[in-house]
Amino acid sequence: MSFGYFLVKLVLKLKGEKQSWSEDPINYKKKRKQNIRVPNRWLLQGCTFDQKDIGKNRVTQIIPKNEQGSGLLIYCHGGAFVYGPTRENWVALAKIAKQSRTRAWMIDYPKAPENTIDTITQSVYQAYQEATKTYNPSNIGLMGDSAGGSLILTLTQRLVKEAKELPKQLIPITPIVDASVSNPKIKEIDKIDPILSLKGVLSANKMCVGDLSLEDPLISPLYGDIDKLPPIYLFMATDDILTPDQELFIEKIRKVNGNIEVITGKGLPHVWPILPIMKEAKEAIRRIVTITKELKGEG
Repeated sequence: MSFGYFLVKLVLKLKGEKQSWSEDPINYKKKRKQNIRVPNRWLLQGCTFDQKDIGKNRVTQIIPKNEQGSGLLIYCHGGAFVYGPTRENWVALAKIAKQSRTRAWMIDYPKAPENTIDTITQSVYQAYQEATKTYNPSNIGLMGDSAGGSLILTLTQRLVKEAKELPKQLIPITPIVDASVSNPKIKEIDKIDPILSLKGVLSANKMCVGDLSLEDPLISPLYGDIDKLPPIYLFMATDDILTPDQELFIEKIRKVNGNIEVITGKGLPHVWPILPIMKEAKEAIRRIVTITKELKGEG
C-alpha cells in the first residue's frame, strides 16, 4: 500500500465513508452535497468546456488545449445511480482528456430515485446516439466507474442487440455488474472494504430498479448478452465488495473468447483509479491515457 493510499484511507475513515454506505435507506440527499454539475477550469486542468442538454442528460464537453485527432471519450460517472458527478470524476476525466489530447464528454444522467433504470439507460443511449452524429463509433470510447461502469456495459449490450455500430473500446472501472449483490463472497469482502457496504449499495440499487428484478440485464450486465462486445479494459480491486461479481463477468467473457484485459488493484478499494494523490491511481490514469489514444489510432 502506498503512502498516498494510507492517507486516502485515513480521510475515508474520518469522513465516515464506510458508515454512510451502511445505511438503509441510503441518504442520497446527503450524498448529493458532493455533486458538481458545472466544473471550473481548475478542476478541468486548464481544459475548456461547454454544456448542452441531450434528453434528460446534462452533457459537458471537455476540450483540451492540445486536442489532436478526432477521438471522443464518453464518461458515465459513478454514484450508485443516485448522485454525482463529483470532484474526483471531473479531475480524473480532465487528466485523461488533457494527457491523451482527446475530447471527452461527461454524461450527467438523470438520477434515482426520481428516475428509474429504464429512464437512465434510455438517456445514456440518447447521448451515445447524438455522439455518433459527429464521431465515427470506431473513434468513440466509453468509460464509467461503479454505476457508470454498469451503464456503459448495458448500453453496449443494447447496441449489439439492435445491430448498431459499436464503440471502439470499453473502460469499466470497478463496475456494478449484478445489482442484486447476492454473491455469498461479498459478505467477507464487506469486512475489509473501506468504502462500500452491502446494505447501502443494495438500498441504492433498489431505489433505481423500479418494477424490474435486480437481476434484469437493464441494470445487471452480468445477465445480459456478452457476445460481440468490443475490447474491454476492466479495472477491479481486491478490497471491493463488487469484485466477486466482476470475476463472474470476466469468466463469462472469456468463455466466449471475448477480448478483455483485467487490471487489478491489489489491496486497493472501489474506484481506486480516480482517487486522489495515490501512486496507484496515477499509474492507472496513465494506462487509461494509453488506451484512450487508440481512439485516434495512436499507440
